[in-house]
Amino acid sequence: MKKSTVLFSLTLAALAVGCAVPAFADAAAPVPDKGDTAWMIVSTLLVTLMTIPGLALFYGGLVRSKNMLSVLMQVFTVFSMCVVLWVLYGYSVAFTEGNAFFGGFSKILLKGVGVDAVAATFSKGVVIPELIYAFFQATFAAITPALIIGAFAERMKFSAVLAFIALWFTFAYLPIAHMVWYWAGPDAYTDADAALKAGATAGFLFQKGAIDFAGGTVVHINAAIAGLIGAFMVGKRVGYGKESMAPHSLTMTMIGACLLWVGWFGFNAGSNLEATGLAALAFGNTMLATAAAALSWTFTEWMLKGKPSMLGAASGAVAGLVAVTPACGWVGIGGALVIGLLAGIVCLWGVNGLKRMLGADDALDVFGVHGVGGMLGAVLTGIFADPALGGVGVYDYVANKVADYSIATQVTSQLWAIGTTVVWSGVVSFLAYKLVDMTIGLRVTEEEEREGLDTISHGESAYHH
Repeated sequence: MKKSTVLFSLTLAALAVGCAVPAFADAAAPVPDKGDTAWMIVSTLLVTLMTIPGLALFYGGLVRSKNMLSVLMQVFTVFSMCVVLWVLYGYSVAFTEGNAFFGGFSKILLKGVGVDAVAATFSKGVVIPELIYAFFQATFAAITPALIIGAFAERMKFSAVLAFIALWFTFAYLPIAHMVWYWAGPDAYTDADAALKAGATAGFLFQKGAIDFAGGTVVHINAAIAGLIGAFMVGKRVGYGKESMAPHSLTMTMIGACLLWVGWFGFNAGSNLEATGLAALAFGNTMLATAAAALSWTFTEWMLKGKPSMLGAASGAVAGLVAVTPACGWVGIGGALVIGLLAGIVCLWGVNGLKRMLGADDALDVFGVHGVGGMLGAVLTGIFADPALGGVGVYDYVANKVADYSIATQVTSQLWAIGTTVVWSGVVSFLAYKLVDMTIGLRVTEEEEREGLDTISHGESAYHH
């Protein structure tokens, strides 16, 4: 979440999920509000629910029954591994002051983050416990790599998945999170000079004025590019285009989609960091855009194919969730409705027309939904954040009021964020897959793939007949 215009570029900070820990005079040090703290604890639980069990069941239902456990295991283990890596060094690299691309190592193993440490929010003089901020961010850092798994499902070695994710987490997720979300916090913006100094310490895309409320670039586009490149580099599944690869359990996928929808309120409304009216706006926008996208996908598919499918409705909901993620705290209710309606239609094209054009076997449509939806949402955020269109605008923390808004300027900043994320994630992903392929190999053998990853990789099966 960030925003700035040329003059304000560093004097303005809009909500950024990234914050630094402010230094306050002891006498007047703000104390975290119990309501905000409680909301952040609940939000962190909700984002955990999105991944385990939400994403695991959503993806699991979409693969063939012989690969169900492999997907569950990959999501579960990747989540666990990334939480551990986050505490070891991830939080420090993403959310401490360093340069425009990386933070430093001052908070390795959460050094200095005790029960009394506080983190800034988006309001001056308002703080939350830094521990819950760190673990809230941990859930984002853990779900993002798990999203990638859908692109190369049913064919990659378990060891290769873990090795790739460890590399990608370190060199793609952490720097992008730092670039988009790290800033000094609102209390540093006391006057124009202080704002320039504080702005100069922020992440690269924050300085560019890009706004991303809850992770359109950091989470969705970032993961989607890694998935698309993985689909190309791992290669198509054996029998792709010739044998049926229909989802084995749309029931599980429906349950997973619903858990994602419910958990996403922690993702989006939690990213406000405070239990305020703006959190309520993010909540409402998330509810509405998702419902609208589920309907627009369903009715468009019904017109095109003659039947409305459960898979389509669930995919539409996820597309709406993705597209409203960068926008949820910036746009008004009307903007969220438009974003949702467009997301359902555009992402339906993403998993059909665009997928055919690209020719990659992105097994569970990570790019078609998260990439296309994330890019659409990032651009539309720049349009509908305009107060003239019902948005909340971008706050100028020096003047302590909403700044003048230019759609053209903001959309340019949004395009900077999309382009930077695509290139950065693309290069890191390519090199990481290459390295893993040269050392342990990416794929199981054709014979193993035909048998299924559940028994080959894990010695178990999801179902006993």
